Amino acid sequence: MPERMRLTAAAPWIELRTTQADWDAADPVLLGEILTQLHLIRAFEETVLNLAGEGLVHGPAHSSVGQEGGAVGSIVGLRVSDQINGSHRGHHQFLAKALAYVAPRLDPKAEFSEQVEQVLHQSLAEILGLEPGFGHGRGGSMHLRWAEAGALGTNAIVGGGVPLAAGAAMAHKMAGTGDVAVTYFGDGAINIGSTLETMNLAAAWSLPMLFFVENNLYAVATKIDEVTREARLSGRGGGFGIQSWRVDGMDPLAVHLATQEALALCREGRGPALIEAEVYRFFHQNGPLPGSAFGYRSKEEEAAWRARDPLTLTGAEMVRRNLLDEADVSDLRERCRSIMAEVAGRLVEPHGNSRRIRPELWPDTAFVDVGIRGELPDWQSARILEASAYQGETRERKFVDTIADVLYRRFETDPSLVVMGEDIHRLKGGTNGATRGLADAFPGRVLGTPISEAAFTGLAGGLAMDGRYRPIIEFMYPDFMWVAADQVFNQIGKARHMFGGDTDVPLVLRTKIAIGTGYGSQHSLDPTGVFATSPGWRIVAPSTPHDYVGLMNAALRCRDPILVIEHVDLYQTTGSIPADDLDYIIPLGKACIVRPGRELTVLTYSAMVARSIEAVEQLGVDAEVIDLRTLDRASLDWETIGDSICRTNNVVIVEQGSLGTSYGAMLADEIQRRYLDWLDQPVQRVHGREASPTISKVLERAAFAGSNEVAHGLAVAMAGKGTPIDGARFNETFR
Repeated sequence: MPERMRLTAAAPWIELRTTQADWDAADPVLLGEILTQLHLIRAFEETVLNLAGEGLVHGPAHSSVGQEGGAVGSIVGLRVSDQINGSHRGHHQFLAKALAYVAPRLDPKAEFSEQVEQVLHQSLAEILGLEPGFGHGRGGSMHLRWAEAGALGTNAIVGGGVPLAAGAAMAHKMAGTGDVAVTYFGDGAINIGSTLETMNLAAAWSLPMLFFVENNLYAVATKIDEVTREARLSGRGGGFGIQSWRVDGMDPLAVHLATQEALALCREGRGPALIEAEVYRFFHQNGPLPGSAFGYRSKEEEAAWRARDPLTLTGAEMVRRNLLDEADVSDLRERCRSIMAEVAGRLVEPHGNSRRIRPELWPDTAFVDVGIRGELPDWQSARILEASAYQGETRERKFVDTIADVLYRRFETDPSLVVMGEDIHRLKGGTNGATRGLADAFPGRVLGTPISEAAFTGLAGGLAMDGRYRPIIEFMYPDFMWVAADQVFNQIGKARHMFGGDTDVPLVLRTKIAIGTGYGSQHSLDPTGVFATSPGWRIVAPSTPHDYVGLMNAALRCRDPILVIEHVDLYQTTGSIPADDLDYIIPLGKACIVRPGRELTVLTYSAMVARSIEAVEQLGVDAEVIDLRTLDRASLDWETIGDSICRTNNVVIVEQGSLGTSYGAMLADEIQRRYLDWLDQPVQRVHGREASPTISKVLERAAFAGSNEVAHGLAVAMAGKGTPIDGARFNETFR
């Protein structure tokens, strides 16, 4: 018979319950703050539901009525400098942190301050989509952010905010502040991949992070035991070596005591920690009706949970201890309702037999696109150096070695830089050598990650939004962006605009195009078209070592997320760079005419620049080749592009990747809208086939655009203008 030994988890798993002695020992000031916050948040949420019932909340109203005990119990003991983020059902968490910021010692008998009223006003305005809101109405109910108060933002994507909170925790750890980041999410999010990835990463890196699970038993109408075998969700922590607590979330004091234990562990450098608070939402997933109205819960179940209302429990315990009397509790309830009536009255007005939003409070429609990206730096204060203008001593350098050189130089001069990615700290600089020398020279700032793109990308996004550090992340292949797509596009790309236009996200994402290397359909994407058609990202694609230095230096001055595209075909090519200068910049938004011409404008980037020049010269076409260099909508150099088009009246866009993710489709459309009257024919395009490149060498080559396809595209463009290329010369050169 085999031997069997019972194993134990690496971290404790605790269920914590309060006793009468705990309530007797609780600080009266703490209990008063808890009770006051509970009542303010309840009155706020009831107001939201009333307005939703009147049709005045555009979009969802995910109320937290019934769940206030978990948020308030955990937040009243936080430092001002601790940070939180939450999920789509996050009004209560946001309000608890904001109220604790403006009024850290709320007294249930005292009048409310102007600061408290202002928090309630701005929060309700945001939920209604109005200009006075924290995000000028852009965020609404599900995207509440007030960075000064430590509220990093609630999140509409289930589990989407968890990796971002890890970034805040990483910033706290690196800064040595002892502060903690708390991320709130529900029973649905704990089964999401990005959440589980982040638990593993936070544990591996011992981050000061508290995972707070509000287990309200239902994902819309699906009960928890229908979707998981282990419904005690705090059990997930042990699998990652995370100490975990399970607590009654309807008991704010129990939540508070568990949170204090978890915070102590995190502040001592032994984090992360996890708390599961079992709570209950009194209403349906969205709106003012109970769940029983939709048939998935019984009225008896709802009544049993309502009897455990955290407001009732806390008030009763304070009355029992003679800290308040029943009249005091009733008065607090009425004053909270009254202040919310006043707040709502400033946002809505009578209109016939109903109410309407006060028209003057809507945001100006001109604000719709403001803040997708931030302003570019003032390049006037920087030293700009184009290769064509440099007269000093140069040296020949491989493209990939230049990447390592400029990163090393920037790490020397900027202590806020950190870089993370898979294997970047090993193999003499990752799989291509682009981070060579960094790990040894800058310990603690070069972080080899688990294979968890969603987690480390989101962590980097949160780190960037924190503002103290500037992360550089590497995707080994650009196709991996789909694994981290929520963090790349929903979170990082949209953050500035979504939260009102003033949230900086200074992050650089490096990745390589590996077309032609035989790595197949899932490793051969050109990501340009995907990123260019997604809001918020800037894109640079250097084609020479000199340009890589200048563009990377410029990217690291910006306050937006920037994709830096490298091509494996360029890595081993060489080019001239200044012999002793890695500090110059090439401004974003400046294209480069790499070959002048009069008959045709060729617009291209990255490795296709050299192929385009080769084809033009071998065919004898009088073409102007423009290296776009910066590719996002906001950074296209229309002055250079337009001047060329107005001279040649003929355009070819050259790219290598697949038709389906083509960058040229967007660019061609924009050119024809701007310069239709100058064009002698429609914009011509060179691109790969619809299929992604596959493993077979022959099929792979047939899928992407190379020198032959560029030459064919040039011939089509010239023929369309009435200047055909000599067929014999074409066939001889590109047979």
